[in-house]
Amino acid sequence: TMKEEMKAELLAAMQEPSSKKGSKNTKKKKDAGGAPGSFHSNKSKAVAKTGKAKTQWDIMRSIGLQDEEIAKFTEAEYWLEYFPPKCKSDLKAVGAGIDWRRSFYTTPANSYYDKFVIWQFLRLKEKGKIDYGNRYSIYSPKDGQPCMDHDRSSGETVLPCEYTLIKMELLAPFPEKLAALEGKKVYLAAATLRPETMYGQTNCWILPTGKYGAFQINEEEVFIMTERAARNCAYQGLSLKKNEVTCLAEIQGSDLLGIKLKSVFTPHEFIYALPMLTVSMKKGTGVVTSVPGDSPDDWAALRDLQKKPALREKFGLKDEWVLPFEPIPIVKTTLGDLTAVTVIDQMKIQSQNDREKLLAAKEQCYKLGFYDAVLLVGEWKGKKVMEVKEAIREQLLTNGSAVKYAEPENEVISRSGDVCVVALTEQWFFVYGEEQWRAKAEKALAQLNTFSEETRHQFEHTLGWLTQWACSRTYGLGSQLPWDKQFLIESLSDSTIYMALYTISHLTQGGVFDGSQPGPAGITPDQLTPEVFDYIFLKKDMPSDCSIPEETMKQMRREFEYWYPLDLRVSGKDLVPNHLTFFLYNHVAIWDEDEGKWPQGIRGNGHLLLNKQKMSKNTGNFLTLTDSCAIFGADATRIALAHAGDSMTDANFSSDNANKAILDLYNGYQWAKEILESDTLKERDCNSSPIDMTFDSAMNDLIQKTDAAYAQLHFREALIHCFYELRSARDAYRLRIGVDNMNKALIERFIEIQALMMTPLAPHWSEQLWSLLGHEGFIVHASFPVAGPVNEVLLKQETFITKVREEFGKKITSTKSRKEVNTGIVYVATDYPEWHKQTVAILEQLYDEGNGVIDSKKALGKLKANSAIKKHMKVAVPLVKSIAERVATEGKEALNLKSPFDEKAFLEENKEFLESTLSLPLRIVDE
Repeated sequence: TMKEEMKAELLAAMQEPSSKKGSKNTKKKKDAGGAPGSFHSNKSKAVAKTGKAKTQWDIMRSIGLQDEEIAKFTEAEYWLEYFPPKCKSDLKAVGAGIDWRRSFYTTPANSYYDKFVIWQFLRLKEKGKIDYGNRYSIYSPKDGQPCMDHDRSSGETVLPCEYTLIKMELLAPFPEKLAALEGKKVYLAAATLRPETMYGQTNCWILPTGKYGAFQINEEEVFIMTERAARNCAYQGLSLKKNEVTCLAEIQGSDLLGIKLKSVFTPHEFIYALPMLTVSMKKGTGVVTSVPGDSPDDWAALRDLQKKPALREKFGLKDEWVLPFEPIPIVKTTLGDLTAVTVIDQMKIQSQNDREKLLAAKEQCYKLGFYDAVLLVGEWKGKKVMEVKEAIREQLLTNGSAVKYAEPENEVISRSGDVCVVALTEQWFFVYGEEQWRAKAEKALAQLNTFSEETRHQFEHTLGWLTQWACSRTYGLGSQLPWDKQFLIESLSDSTIYMALYTISHLTQGGVFDGSQPGPAGITPDQLTPEVFDYIFLKKDMPSDCSIPEETMKQMRREFEYWYPLDLRVSGKDLVPNHLTFFLYNHVAIWDEDEGKWPQGIRGNGHLLLNKQKMSKNTGNFLTLTDSCAIFGADATRIALAHAGDSMTDANFSSDNANKAILDLYNGYQWAKEILESDTLKERDCNSSPIDMTFDSAMNDLIQKTDAAYAQLHFREALIHCFYELRSARDAYRLRIGVDNMNKALIERFIEIQALMMTPLAPHWSEQLWSLLGHEGFIVHASFPVAGPVNEVLLKQETFITKVREEFGKKITSTKSRKEVNTGIVYVATDYPEWHKQTVAILEQLYDEGNGVIDSKKALGKLKANSAIKKHMKVAVPLVKSIAERVATEGKEALNLKSPFDEKAFLEENKEFLESTLSLPLRIVDE
């Protein structure tokens, strides 16, 4: 069986691990295009090419597993036994707050989950969301089944790309290496995405150095193409034997040059195969049609051959194969009836070696050719290409001039190390993309909080292209399709609404992953009929034959109604094109009559870098959660993760940040302990001093900012506000009021709100502070702090005096290096210079035009055009940048030129403080 073969292969790897240097596997392998399971290798082709990747066995060894243990993983069920408990242990170690009663395997190993999935799929089929038929799928010949995204080691999200395979018949005489095939129907098979352009064929292209084969397609026909293309064909019914490649001859591309061909639609009686050095052997069939009137690449290559006798001589080409063939007008665009020729002339492309220019030319021509082009020839003359494209293709297929063909858009490697093909398989599939279903998914997306526009755009793009998706496979882990038990449900399809099961699983199962123990409700899996789930999740009537007590049923319905809709789903950004979009589709299908149950939020994460490098066991740049907790501790690990980044771009876990967090947390706790044990804190009214009031306002302001950051899941921003900026506010207060004059109530409040706000990031440290303050119970049960009023004027005054002190400090330091400093003068301006005022006026105009956003590029253009500002650009540009940054947080108030307080008076009031901190006598004067 397939399972036994894979098990034998893994056990064989134990005898010949990849770490054994110098060993060579000399055993001959059968062709990978043969019957499923007939090709065996200890390495994937990708590994064999690079020589760098490690086997799964090596990876398991690197995390501490012994060979005897690794062998057990040949049984799929052992993965479930081994890793989930490890995962649970690691998450507990890092302090994750998880209700483990609700955890379960998302496979039939948990019978409660299995019953839920069976219900889900029965209802989806009833609603017409699942269909059956022949369809193209990415397929692993080695595994003998479709290879879905999570079954791949590379090539996730790659889809089948469907071509039209044009049959160009070889005319006698055949090349010497194909002489034995004379009398058979032999074709050069060219894959094209634009069959409507076949009216303009002047030749076809071959890679001279390419390796081609003559493959038996059926009893009568032979196709010349690459072995890779033939392997795809074999799984699409285009082979003499199903799923097997029959190669009658191998031939070099150079041996095909000059062969005479008869092709469909072209006005020429026959055309010839000519050389093109840029033909890809990794795309299509290695045979390319040539339509120089429509394709810049084709015209550039054909023109080179026509203009350069030496090039023709190099490849042994006769003049009559090349010179008589000119571009054929087949479509009319806004650039005329020979679009490619016109574009090449306009862009002054000299040869086929001008690759960048040709790429731009190709894009321009193809857009014009599809959207604006009108056919000039053939049955559909005068019609728009986009209107008749499919009809032309259908005509070619019907009259036998072409066949359908598909291959992966890019290379896909299965987790078993197989290079995948596209296969035409009979299977069950979701009808994603169906008009009404898609409309509901788009409606759900419109009301969804995606936390970033990038995520929203990714969803919109996916909904635009996603169509049928296979939901069944023949072996692996997965529930059986309830109406066709020869199939299992694939892993991306059965885990789309299981969040609903979380709401009741603490009642149904006894807190174990596999559901082997019944939960408090005393329900067994066989009692969970589809009608029971209908009652709980869809508000249907109580089933007449239900064996579960009515009160228990009501309790489960209450639990679901309390928790749903789903507030938030967090997952990797790479799952938006599949799993997360399925998640939306399935929710709107199951709860099509209850929009209140549709998801409320999805947060996509980037991948995690380690010290700005991709994590890789090969390079040694790798860190597990377990190791990080052992090295840095749980809270420092969490802070470094929070610090790693908030956007969809890949986050960076920095060892320096983790080490710094250890020191910061230690110092923060020690300071709190020492200050609370000291007798230096003063008991007084918090409103008795402007400095006390300023500190109180600063704390209230940071509570609001931290709360807003958490609401957007911006953990780095929250960390900055509730730890670093709050600590800076405390330091500023201590400096201003004096270390022996701090308000006891304010300092205790500072420690408390910092502990509360840091709880999501550093829960263990926060609990220590909570205990230090004498509070009973756990801080995780306490509420987030509530902000009091924020006095913006006091905060602006504090920012102002801090800026004055810091700037004066810098000037003192720089001046002292040259001469003695014995006095300082602070000049207070009463008005701004004209260029400054006009700059702000321009920014205010742009702010209003941009609905609260300043376009920096427009601002720069307007500044340069203003004669009063132009000569001050060196200072105006930094001013624009500074104001734009402030606008992002302060809004239009950042454009207010008038200070909300008397700056000179405030400086006079705080002159003594400035003089003491700067160790310098000061004079405050009007400018």
